[in-house]
Order: sequence, then structure tokens, then C-alpha cells
Amino acid sequence: MRSIIRRHRVRALALLVPMLASACGSSGASLFEDTPRAAPEADRRAILAMLGDYDVSFDFNETVVLRAGYERQPGRRTGGHEAVMLVEDRHERISLQHVLVSDEGHVTKHWRQDWQWQAAQRFEFTEDQTWRIRELTPQQRRGSWTQCVFEVSDAPRYCGTGRWVHDAQGIATWTSDPTFRPLPRREFTKRKDYNAILAINRHTVTPLGWTHEQDNTKLIRDGQKISGAIVREFGFDNYAHAAGSGDDVVNFKPAHDYWAATKAYWAQVRSIWDGYLVNGSGVRLKTGLDGMAIIIPTFEQAEQAQAGKMPARSEIQAVFDQWATQPENESTTAAASP
Repeated sequence: MRSIIRRHRVRALALLVPMLASACGSSGASLFEDTPRAAPEADRRAILAMLGDYDVSFDFNETVVLRAGYERQPGRRTGGHEAVMLVEDRHERISLQHVLVSDEGHVTKHWRQDWQWQAAQRFEFTEDQTWRIRELTPQQRRGSWTQCVFEVSDAPRYCGTGRWVHDAQGIATWTSDPTFRPLPRREFTKRKDYNAILAINRHTVTPLGWTHEQDNTKLIRDGQKISGAIVREFGFDNYAHAAGSGDDVVNFKPAHDYWAATKAYWAQVRSIWDGYLVNGSGVRLKTGLDGMAIIIPTFEQAEQAQAGKMPARSEIQAVFDQWATQPENESTTAAASP
């Protein structure tokens, strides 16, 4: 009797397996997989809520001293006006471009943030002027968004991976894992006592706008080896919806006009960077730490595009051929936590 029951179980399982495979589709995904197939709409709304025109303040203060004899440097507080515009929205990939505008209407292309739902890989700042591609583990990917941040020339800065949390009041917060990034522009021309930051980034969307908190640890690295930490720093960037009327209203139209006139050029620049950061093993820059050898020619070419004279693809490529290269081969398995 037991052998008959066993044969019936085996036969039933043999019939069930093809049914499960059919229910899962040709992708091979498990029927019991707990990873959502589509990006949550609440997460997408939080990311897209960062679009708009903002009055911005940037506030950085060193906090915990980690090296004997080190003295905290004075805090730094600056501000400005910034338009955040949509580059693309492909549901599970969203790209936002920041453009600064002065009280007088002078425009400067600023940073860019790209968001990818359940990204399989990301670039990481591994050595001076070097970013390598790292695979993310299934645990890192599941239910998470990877945010990658780019320089004014669309050169890489850093990526972080984390999940959005939505509370009962409708406040949405995304917190990254700890990841390395280069010195910020506000410091690399003044500081020689550290060469990397280990950062946790936190974005929160509120009724007043949105905020970007940074828990930074300033480090000394020798290649990919950490040799010491000097101090922690807290950064707080506050993006408040710009006023719509009054004597102090800033005209954001020049920022929007600039992006409308140059976005086709910057799309070509991004596609060249993608050759390194999406389809390649990463990038090593041959410029100085300030990156001006790439920033100046790309900004000049953008001015040509703004004037209606789009540079040839070969002219754009020539800048990269001179100042960027692939890093040496290295294992790109799972991304390691710092």
C-alpha cells in the first residue's frame, strides 16, 4: 500500500511541476518569489516628487573626531536656487537633472540623480579617480532602489542602494547603505588630509519639499585599503518649494530654457559615459581631482548646442578618448559592504 501511495505522489508531482513552470512564465521566476515584479507606485511618486523649482540650503558640520590631534574644521553653509527637471521616466528607471540659477539668471548645470528599481549592478568609487562595476546580491536588490549621482559633466560620483519607507502621515524616506564617494567639490581644493568619504544618504519627501541628509566619515585610503578615519560629518541639504510671488521670487525660466536647448547634447554625453558604466567594467579618469579637463570642454560644447550648433559625435568622443579609460580588470562579483 505504501509503495502505491508513493507512486501516486511522484506522479502528481510530475504533473504539478510543468503547471508551476507555465504559471511562472518563460522568465523562470519562482511562483513563490517574494520580490515584486514592478516598482511600487508609492516609491515612484516619492522620487518624482523631487521635481520642481527650489530654494536650497547646504549645511555641513564636522561632528565626531576620530583621530588624535585633529581639530574640527569650521562648518560650511551655502545656498542657492535649483530647478530639478525630468530626464526620463521608464517606470523602473527615473533620471532627474539639477540646474542652478542665480538671482541674476545665470545658469549652471549641476548634479544628476538616477534611480533604478532592483538594479543588478552599480558603479563604486574604489580608488582615486576610479569607479568599478560591482554586482549587487539578491538580498541587496530585493525591494530596493539604487540611486546613482553624477558630476556636472555627468562623470560618476557615487551610488547607494536602499528601500523607501512610507509612514502613516505620508512622509517618504529612502536610506542608502554605506558607500564610498570622492571628496566634495567644496573641499578637494582646500583639503589634503583625506581622500574619500564613506557616506550614508537619506532622502525624505515632505509637504515643504524634500531633504538630503548625509552621514559622512572622512577617510584616508591607500588604493582600496582604508588606512584611517579622521572625522565624521553631518550634511543637511534642504530643498524648499520656491515662492510663487513676492519681491524675492527667482526666475527659474533660464534654467528650464537651458535644459530644453542642451538636453540633446547631454544625452550624447550620457551615452558615452554609459559605455564605461553600464556596458563596461567602469572608468578611470586621467584628469586632475577637479575634473576640469572634462568639465570645461563639455560645457563649451553645451554652449555650442545652446546656440544651435550641435557638436559632432566625434568631437564629443574625442574629449573622452583623451581623459577617460577603462580600469584594469578585476573581479566584479558581489558588491562588498565597506
